[in-house]
Amino acid sequence: MCLDEKIRIKANGRPEYWVEPSGTKPLTSNWTDISSYSFTTGYPTENSEALLERCIRACSKEGDLVLDSFCGSGTTAAVAERLGRRWITCDIGRFAIHTTRKRLLSIPDVHPFTVQNLGKYERQLWQTEAFRTDEVDSKNEAAARHRAYIEFILKLYQAKPIVGYTWLHGLKGGRMIHVGAVDLPVSVGDVPNIAAEFRKAVGTGKDAPKTNSVDVLGWDFAFEMNEVAKQQAAAANIQMRFLRIPRDVMDKRAVEQGDIHFFELAALAVDVKAQKRKVRLRLTDFVIPPDDVPEEVQRGIKHWSQWIDYWAVDWDNKGDAFHNEWQTYRTRKDNKLALDTDHTYDEPGNYTVVVKVIDILGNDTTKSVKVSVK
Repeated sequence: MCLDEKIRIKANGRPEYWVEPSGTKPLTSNWTDISSYSFTTGYPTENSEALLERCIRACSKEGDLVLDSFCGSGTTAAVAERLGRRWITCDIGRFAIHTTRKRLLSIPDVHPFTVQNLGKYERQLWQTEAFRTDEVDSKNEAAARHRAYIEFILKLYQAKPIVGYTWLHGLKGGRMIHVGAVDLPVSVGDVPNIAAEFRKAVGTGKDAPKTNSVDVLGWDFAFEMNEVAKQQAAAANIQMRFLRIPRDVMDKRAVEQGDIHFFELAALAVDVKAQKRKVRLRLTDFVIPPDDVPEEVQRGIKHWSQWIDYWAVDWDNKGDAFHNEWQTYRTRKDNKLALDTDHTYDEPGNYTVVVKVIDILGNDTTKSVKVSVK
């Protein structure tokens, strides 16, 4: 032995190190004692919680902040939550975010968390980068970039661009097309403008519509668009559809593969009954346009509620972000879904209740209702 008898040289010249006896043993870089992948959520790249627990324990202490920029099924956030760490987790896929949200909600006594969307800021950056022009003047550059954006969306929607209008941008199968801006939701107030311009377009020139129909493409839509706006359009003798521009259009690979689908907004029906300060809310119908759903999925649906994977309620929405104050969702072990819930208000008054539904395709639908309690 040498160096205080902690090292000895073997016959082949290699050193051996003396380690004090202990109830633990050093961890090597070959982790064969735990599984690397798990299969609890059905997500293809789901890492095991044991793996993430070891990493998080080794690299942080309670109260530290853990970041996972590609959350997948949410393993990192779930383990960080259980270990008392703060966390931020991100993903570009809506299925990943939805899977992660349900996973976190299944943790007993989970701390409150929010699901945030970069929304218009992400889209504005994408529009600036994807549609650069040679224009020097800032106003001309912005206009050219906007035209390029509209033509890009129309091409993905397989529609022909038209000119000479402000609110109408394309034509497809005899239907006029409106493309919503990247930084603003399509609102009920947009409908009269679209309708007025549509009436001017009828019977005028080669780009005149062949039907009394308009498709409105948008990134975001104001509450009640699928009901109030359709009523406005019907009063103007126009059949109007509202379709969501998928965020996949910002993914170059998805565009190149042609894997872009515009989903029509679903319709949600809610029944509300108030008795004194108690309000009972019940979902009564949920309709997804059948053209958006693969036939094999349609065949498996026997009741409208089977379209719903998750729904939540904001009992006192102030017109700002949606606040998740109650939720229910399906799991692999329990596929049942409650269709009603109730809430008792502390104070009398008028309240706006917002219901958010996420369907089995990952699309979200919102509906607001007014309630008055005494």
